[in-house]
Amino acid sequence: MRFFILNNSHEYSFSDIVSRNIINSSETRKELSAFKKAGFVKEKNKKGKKYYQTNISFPFYQEIERLVIKSDIFPQCSSLSNVKKVGDVKLVVTTGVFMNYAKGKLDLLLVIDNASRTKLKTLINHLEAEVGKEIRYMLLTAEELTYRLNMLDRFLINIFKEPHEIYFSKLPKIKQMVSILKK
Repeated sequence: MRFFILNNSHEYSFSDIVSRNIINSSETRKELSAFKKAGFVKEKNKKGKKYYQTNISFPFYQEIERLVIKSDIFPQCSSLSNVKKVGDVKLVVTTGVFMNYAKGKLDLLLVIDNASRTKLKTLINHLEAEVGKEIRYMLLTAEELTYRLNMLDRFLINIFKEPHEIYFSKLPKIKQMVSILKK
């Protein structure tokens, strides 16, 4: 349901829904059938292929949307605990979609040395499935983070000024630096 609410302007094929939500086909069929029967999702046929889209005319759409948007996504993301498998993690900052901050330019700031791109891609795919929306993330090394903060990189400074949470940190002075940057 979260997936359809957060992506209400797009049409998705059955295979897209399965892959983006990382759920099996039979479970997806069952949920789609229930959503169609209730009128929450519309089914369209294009060139012999079925596509599904949120029915924003659904009588309870606005109430469900408010519930989904107000719900706190951050604690539900069990996949985020797998971030340590990606490499030598120095810092993980959640913002944007994780903090229900729609104006955010970024959802996840990752500072990881020797990051495995394959493991990172798997992590992001799982997070997107849990959140129901594409995750905007930035990957830096500790050296790149230090350089950019010393240069007073406007993008990073704005991220730390926005609502955020330091999920994990091996950088002892990052909280002091963030409080200085906010001023």
